[in-house]
Amino acid sequence: MTAIHDRIAAVTERVRARSAASRAAYMGRTMKAAAAYPARSSLGCANLAHAYAPMAAGDKHRLASGAAPNIGIITSYNDMLSAHQPYEQYPEIIRRAARLAGGLAQVAGGVPAMCDGVTQGNPGMEMSLFSRDVIAMSTAIGLSHNVYDAALMLGVCDKIVPGLVIGALQYGHLPTIFVPAGPMTSGISNAEKARVRQQYALGEVGRDALLDSEMKAYHGPGTCTFYGTANSNQMLMEVMGLHLPGAAFVHPGTPLRDALTAASARRVLEITARGNDFIPIAAIVDEKAVINGIVALMATGGSTNHTIHLVAMARAAGIVITWDDFDDISAVTPLLARVYPNGKADVNHFHAAGGMSLLIRELLAAGLLHDDVTTVMGRGLTAYTQEPALQDGHLVWQDGPAVSGDPAVLATVEKPFSTDGGLRLMRGNMGRGVIKISAVAPAHRHVRAPAIVFDTQEALAAAHKRGELQRDFVAVLISQGPRANGMPELHQLMPVLGALQDQGFRVGLVTDGRMSGASGKVPMVIHLSPEVSMGGPIGRVRDGDMITLDAEAGTVVAEVDQAEWDSRAVRTGVADALADTLGRGLFDGLRLRCLTAEEGAWSFAA
Repeated sequence: MTAIHDRIAAVTERVRARSAASRAAYMGRTMKAAAAYPARSSLGCANLAHAYAPMAAGDKHRLASGAAPNIGIITSYNDMLSAHQPYEQYPEIIRRAARLAGGLAQVAGGVPAMCDGVTQGNPGMEMSLFSRDVIAMSTAIGLSHNVYDAALMLGVCDKIVPGLVIGALQYGHLPTIFVPAGPMTSGISNAEKARVRQQYALGEVGRDALLDSEMKAYHGPGTCTFYGTANSNQMLMEVMGLHLPGAAFVHPGTPLRDALTAASARRVLEITARGNDFIPIAAIVDEKAVINGIVALMATGGSTNHTIHLVAMARAAGIVITWDDFDDISAVTPLLARVYPNGKADVNHFHAAGGMSLLIRELLAAGLLHDDVTTVMGRGLTAYTQEPALQDGHLVWQDGPAVSGDPAVLATVEKPFSTDGGLRLMRGNMGRGVIKISAVAPAHRHVRAPAIVFDTQEALAAAHKRGELQRDFVAVLISQGPRANGMPELHQLMPVLGALQDQGFRVGLVTDGRMSGASGKVPMVIHLSPEVSMGGPIGRVRDGDMITLDAEAGTVVAEVDQAEWDSRAVRTGVADALADTLGRGLFDGLRLRCLTAEEGAWSFAA
């Protein structure tokens, strides 16, 4: 086994030391719960009768007698999300596989699953970030009946997987496997989609052309094929050992996809406390697994959203990580994937080039991943250098490729696309933020230009339509953090700023808000913490202040005399008169309680 890289080892030890008390407390609670509440043991006859009432008579007897283990399914099925529509058929596949393996399965509960692609630029987007915490609570409610020996989590997209992880970790004594649905087949290229969006932003094409382009890009069941948060989720679940090996990027509706779903049911029954191979989720999500997740995010140029979500997921297991950990790991992790927005390919090209098995093989060989971890397959991440296949109708795992099928999409550690990772910590007198540097060409990584301060993304779009942005500038967008308005993704900004950059202007963005998980080619310093609503100094910026954004150096600075800077009040932006409408008011409690973006926008603080 290759020795772990010195920097990765040092960060791991730092995280372990920082988390010692909180991790011990979490594991202590989890073990006490496992001892005090084994499945069904505390339930009376009336409780059990309610739980088994709709079952067939034979199944009722098997559960009541204790003869069969029971799987609780938490599903995020709805048929509006392309990525989640395939889950409609999964419970029956799982029930059938469980019964053949000597167990049973029930849908324990459903969780909401909203689509940022639909709500971006609309009021619903202000509920998106905290839908994660609602999903976590809904997962806990689904498992609260205490009739399950194990759990399967059905979820794919942006907030859904992090919410499921946080919720599942509250039942850390249960073996849990995450069951993906896979990406849709490739449509038009991401570059073509982005080109038409920019043409529309410039008024060069109409809405009909834009809609036609979008429908050719998002055209069928499965995740969107760019490397945004949904596909970063699937990569994370695999490298953290919560998927079956090779499960992430198999298309929905295929025999291999259905075979993997059935295999998840069989495997989770094998690792319950009833057998000899007990693997609860609390044993999987530890410090090394979290560090492995960060490494893989850096190596693939993963979603900026995980500088929030992975922090929250780790916190749920008693593990404390910071953006300094991301930054230190990024400095020694080579960029091995070129998937849009970091390149022209989509996740199907990545999967065909060698996908997760080759990525993990490369990172393990370089000592950048911890191999000595527990996964749903047992001990060791090496099992994830294999990939699934069907032979005579039976699911088997075989060694994945040792060589990339397309070096322009998936590179080696010896010949990476970049010697460092996809994300970078940004520091300066406006706070701490992050940038997805892998998506920004070197020529655009340094911008020095006057600030134009905006309160909303709509205001920036309106200024563009009025012809006021035909110049060099850094847009400073305030009051977009979790406490201000739920931190919606600022999707409307990308086509406008991208078009201006293509016209030759030096442009950038600095905000306490959030961009898409597919944050693109314009230099964007996002998640500025603390946010304006918590007194963040980004609120001291005024129109005309010279801003220097240097992504290579990791700095973003307002060039203002210190005495002048200190004397300025923090301006909090313009309140939305309709902020409590369309369901947004129901999230006020979560927003008021939440911590900073760097702390995972965690709303469960005591």
